[in-house]
Amino acid sequence: MADVVALVFDFDDTLASDSTSGFLEEIGVDPAAFWKDEVGPLLEHEDWDPVPAYLHRMIELSRSGRHGAITRERLERWGERLSLHEGVDTLFERLRARLHKAHPQVQIEFYLISSGIGDVLRRTPIAGQFTDIWASEFTYDASGAIDFPRRIVSFTDKTRYLFHIQKGIFGPESRNKPFEVNRKVDADKLRVPFEQMIFVGDGYTDIPCFSLIRRSGGVAFGVWDPRHREKRSRAWGFIEDGRVSNLNHARFGEEAELYQLLEAAVESLASKIVLRTRMYRG
Repeated sequence: MADVVALVFDFDDTLASDSTSGFLEEIGVDPAAFWKDEVGPLLEHEDWDPVPAYLHRMIELSRSGRHGAITRERLERWGERLSLHEGVDTLFERLRARLHKAHPQVQIEFYLISSGIGDVLRRTPIAGQFTDIWASEFTYDASGAIDFPRRIVSFTDKTRYLFHIQKGIFGPESRNKPFEVNRKVDADKLRVPFEQMIFVGDGYTDIPCFSLIRRSGGVAFGVWDPRHREKRSRAWGFIEDGRVSNLNHARFGEEAELYQLLEAAVESLASKIVLRTRMYRG
């Protein structure tokens, strides 16, 4: 086992406002109408999964030409301009510095697992902070427009990438090996056990990750954006169902309660790692 605490984030409505809705608005589409009138009927009447449903409708939108083709370049430009929640831009360095001061022998790694669009997320100002990013992906046709979903990250798909982190399967060398995550690894050979992970998310697609991390001894934080009060009851349901350890506003400034709780959780897990290491070397 590595002396590592893994802090795993969802993105949309966790570290920033919904990136797909923001992109749609940027190109002149009414996001509320898109989700209600375009995606909604697929979910309600045709039994689609929510993530492939929205990817499919985006491809149809691109092909319609009403707002121009949706290309990788347009998605990446949006990622570069995307606004993050309060404190997110300095969150990672603050946590690294705090942990180094408390337990310099323990490292912290950050990961991103999102149902959003990878070509947007990999161009955000914080993309370089993550050891790896897993998100939904498109293929592109000869003209450069989105053509087909290449990867869909939804619900339990997200837990797959927790197993990637657990087994140390990440980075460029892990690509093109889709079945590597299924290999058996003895418990004492796992790189980052679930009890050394913290997961932060806001939505229904995060519930499997919340549950897996919680029941395995890790920490799960549910967040909600106070600018979207209609989502508060959904977030509260995570507390009622025991899905998360805590529920806070999605604010990450140094004085924000969520940030202070993250600091405490990171230090607590690191303390357990130090104690385990001392006992093992004993």
